[in-house]
Amino acid sequence: MRNEASDLGKKPMVNGNAKGKHVDKRSKRKKRGRETNMQIVQPPQVMFSLQRLYMSCLDAFKGPGTVPSPSEERSVCFILDGLLPDDVGIRKNLRFVDTDGTILFTVISQSQNFMLYVLFLLENAVIPLHNHPGMTVFSKLLIGEVHMKAYDFVNDPNVIDHNGPSSSQLKLACLKEEGVLTAPCGAKVLYPTSGGNIHEFTAITACAILDVAGPPFSREEGRDCLYYKYVTHEIPPNENMLKKEDGKDYRWLKEIEVPKESLKMDRIEYLGRKIVELTL
Repeated sequence: MRNEASDLGKKPMVNGNAKGKHVDKRSKRKKRGRETNMQIVQPPQVMFSLQRLYMSCLDAFKGPGTVPSPSEERSVCFILDGLLPDDVGIRKNLRFVDTDGTILFTVISQSQNFMLYVLFLLENAVIPLHNHPGMTVFSKLLIGEVHMKAYDFVNDPNVIDHNGPSSSQLKLACLKEEGVLTAPCGAKVLYPTSGGNIHEFTAITACAILDVAGPPFSREEGRDCLYYKYVTHEIPPNENMLKKEDGKDYRWLKEIEVPKESLKMDRIEYLGRKIVELTL
């Protein structure tokens, strides 16, 4: 009888020869060959935050006469809320150079439908009361602390009545929001005719504000900032304006020329990470 135990540990015989070793080598060579010819697929590169914002804006802004949909607005705000100063090339301990009150700005990207830019305000710098006609603007405070006051024009005939001023240069506005913003904080959105489209900023500390505006500024197409001043004398309030149950605060505004003496702006080079811009 064959002793099966004696076969344990012996190499398998093929045609009477111990070729198991060669079979193993061929198997290994084939395996190595398959590994050598295999194409290694690299994982996709993660899109950096500013590029994600740009791509989201491509979907959200569709040109004059349009505003982003609620879902598109949420997408832009979500990305803005996660942006940090370093994402646009700003160091957290940035010291703003004294520029005699000049407000600096840098343009990150500008296309036919929108533009991305950053405003730099020194402590106590003021951007006076102005609007963005026909534009939707997302604002994100990146650094510092700023006081904001925002109004909307009133078109309610029950509020604007015959007791109002006769001058066509005066417009009634209702306070939409007032308060202090401190970074980090969520993004703010204003719309072509609502959401605080008429607003002013006063920097409590040196600060930087990232704006996404669409469509972009265009004097030829009527999208240039208009500036206003408060009119507080010789304008009798009507009965509805005196009602405070709703918590509303009404002011008469008068359009003025660009306050060149108090508002100085200068463009500087953008030194942050570059966006890969697409041609539609």
